[in-house]
Amino acid sequence: MKSYDRLFIGGEWVEPSSNSVFEVISPTTEEVVGRVPEAKEADVDRAVASARDAFENGPWPSMAPSDRAVVLTKVSEAIRDDLQGMAELISNEMGSPIAWGSMAQVLAPTMILDYYAGLGSTFAFDTVHVGLLGPVMVSKEPVGVVAAITPWNVPLFLACAKLAPALLSGSSVVFKPAPETPLDANVLAELFTDAGLPEGVLSVVPAGREVGEYLVNHQGVDKVSFTGSTAAGRKIGAACGANLKRFSLELGGKSAAILLDDAKLEEAVPLMLPNAIMNNGEACISLTRILAPRSRYSEVTEALVESVKAMTVGDALDPATEVGPLVAERQRDRVENYIRIGQEEGAKVAIGGGRPDGLEKGWFVEPTVFVDVDNTMRIAQEEIFGPVLSVIPYEDEADAVRIANDSEYGLCGAVFSGDNDRGLGVARQVRTGTYMVNSNVPIDFSSPFGGYKASGVGREFGEDGLELFLEKKTINLPAGYTPDV
Repeated sequence: MKSYDRLFIGGEWVEPSSNSVFEVISPTTEEVVGRVPEAKEADVDRAVASARDAFENGPWPSMAPSDRAVVLTKVSEAIRDDLQGMAELISNEMGSPIAWGSMAQVLAPTMILDYYAGLGSTFAFDTVHVGLLGPVMVSKEPVGVVAAITPWNVPLFLACAKLAPALLSGSSVVFKPAPETPLDANVLAELFTDAGLPEGVLSVVPAGREVGEYLVNHQGVDKVSFTGSTAAGRKIGAACGANLKRFSLELGGKSAAILLDDAKLEEAVPLMLPNAIMNNGEACISLTRILAPRSRYSEVTEALVESVKAMTVGDALDPATEVGPLVAERQRDRVENYIRIGQEEGAKVAIGGGRPDGLEKGWFVEPTVFVDVDNTMRIAQEEIFGPVLSVIPYEDEADAVRIANDSEYGLCGAVFSGDNDRGLGVARQVRTGTYMVNSNVPIDFSSPFGGYKASGVGREFGEDGLELFLEKKTINLPAGYTPDV
């Protein structure tokens, strides 16, 4: 049990404005493993006011970027010092298999922090060039007060993906984690305090949807950075547009993995499957549509079924577990409903489709593979967010590209071929923000990540991720003047 009775606002642990609390329930045991206060509108007001004061009057925005980077480095080191403890905490919060989570849920956030800490010494915040009418300086300045809102599936990872570049920019942040995963957010706040982050620069306000909307619309917020569902992203984009407020959105996906007719299945399937059912299928970049040539459809299906059959389902804290429980009972209900929908639409369950034997407690769903799927079916078009795969046949390479692009989403994807040049040719045709060619690396933290179409607006990671939190100012200079930058 890890419990908090105060909210982290402006660098201090303060009394919440109400007695409401969130109980954190283990998806494996269905037992309460933590409690935190639920932030209300008054708490958001206090957090935004503190962030505004820190931005306008505090030392953080005026510090050298390299000095701000020192704080990021210290937080990264502190996370690595307790990697196992953080991994267990997150597995208890949302059910991520600890063997996968130790790397993706905990080590990966330190890589993000380290990357942006490195930019503190190398990124050109000020540049001078010869303009058409004289010398010009372009200054990149912090955007101001940032509202960072994240979901529950990779909580520490997404927190660092937003906090690292936002804080490096010199901005201050009001961070709203999901109600399901507030514990690691509070631990992260403690680490930033220990690392020397000035008061007011960071607040953590665990809250539900209504308070999240209040934060998005708050007049004291200059920029909203959101990761979550496309439906929520549309509302946030509309609200920010109405107020001419900066925003970036990393949203849903329904990514396709194309197995070309020359793919070596003994190599392709082991590369593909971990990215298809990663994090129990609760990942926006999951390769949930498997496109197989009709001439090899049975062969591909058999290879997938055998691989899925060998996967270990169980306790999220067991290092042998490959597929753990879903985050909540409602999420299990949602996934099971999609499995019913798929069968009603005419698709067939080749493996899975139910609850695993011997696991009476916990919100488990068997890894499921659908065959005889048409891309127009709901299970092929809608984001399920669970361990459910659809194997879709195609006629030729052009047909495979057409099917891959026949989606409102465009976040991730992959192609597997015996010819890397051929695979790259396919990658160039698929309209998605991130792509893999004979690879199992979906995200490179030094490179832009984001989506086409309904998968989002803007790019996180790399220098693009820092640019999201910077405003550009053009300063025209007198002839012959060259300032030090």
